[in-house]
Amino acid sequence: MGKEYGVGIIGTGAIAAFHAIAAESVKGAHLVACHSHTPSKCDAFAADHGNIRSYHDLESFMADDDIDIVMIATPPSSHLEEALSAIERKKKAVVIEKPLEINAERCLEMIRKAEGSGVMLAGIFQSRFFEASKVIKKAIDEGRFGRLTLLDAQFKWLRTQDYFDSVPWRGIKDKVGGGILMNQGIHAIDLMEWFGGDVADVSARTALLGHSGIDVEDTAAAVLRFRNGAIGIIEGTSASYPGFLKRVEICGTDGSAILEEESIKAWQFRDERPEDEEIRKRFSSKTSSGGGASDPMGIAADGHIAELQDVVDALNEGREPFITGREAMKAVALIEAIYKSADEGGKTVEL
Repeated sequence: MGKEYGVGIIGTGAIAAFHAIAAESVKGAHLVACHSHTPSKCDAFAADHGNIRSYHDLESFMADDDIDIVMIATPPSSHLEEALSAIERKKKAVVIEKPLEINAERCLEMIRKAEGSGVMLAGIFQSRFFEASKVIKKAIDEGRFGRLTLLDAQFKWLRTQDYFDSVPWRGIKDKVGGGILMNQGIHAIDLMEWFGGDVADVSARTALLGHSGIDVEDTAAAVLRFRNGAIGIIEGTSASYPGFLKRVEICGTDGSAILEEESIKAWQFRDERPEDEEIRKRFSSKTSSGGGASDPMGIAADGHIAELQDVVDALNEGREPFITGREAMKAVALIEAIYKSADEGGKTVEL
């Protein structure tokens, strides 16, 4: 029988509620405490989740020996400081909401510290835990697509001006690392890399077209080349009314599939198998939420629950989590390269 792990959450903003649901739902975990620099928000969050302990300063939070797993749900630029504090306190695991940090250099610093201290580090990419995502990945690994030729990641979402005005740090690059790519579309980009493998180079353009008063992009397009030779296309905007579910399309010489949030909209292979029709029926209308397309909170908590369960199981089994810090860093590094290319007028940038 596995150990029961106490969970503490840093940050009490909108996404923290999903981390709390996960901590309250996972077998082998329980919610212990929360921390925020805004006392009123921290106390209200604690009261809403069973009167857990409320800490207004990070040092007191980290000194709580009942906290084994630290879940970080704060603006990305603060992740490094908070992760290092947890690592220095020898917490058992640190789980960080996307993106892991605002650039790969800062990601790597926390990764090396965690590895050197024996503290588990995991990044949140809940879309990898969708059943449909796993079905596609399994088919890729089995070679059913043949040679991968073209992969597309599309996230044509809507974020209102009030979305940025009400929480100013969302539009400040030094706080979030970027706009539609780093703050919203990173989930689709992570899936694309998970399916396609390592990226060799990229060329891109970005723009700010539908919002004002922010210094991050709200529209982007990129063409990339995977190390296996396949070509990838990324299309993203947060200025597309009314907002559409994210899509990842995978094309190969022997098969193709289209993933739309949690649903599989196309599933065709040269070597049709008996289970293929069942997959088409089972996953054709799997999505039950808005996928965050027009409402940031219009998502389900299932992915966060599955990921925290994996962390707890990994601790009990003495293995790495499904999404390690190094895995979570890959999307950040790719997006950094996209920004560099865009800044240089679309010049090809090698990773």
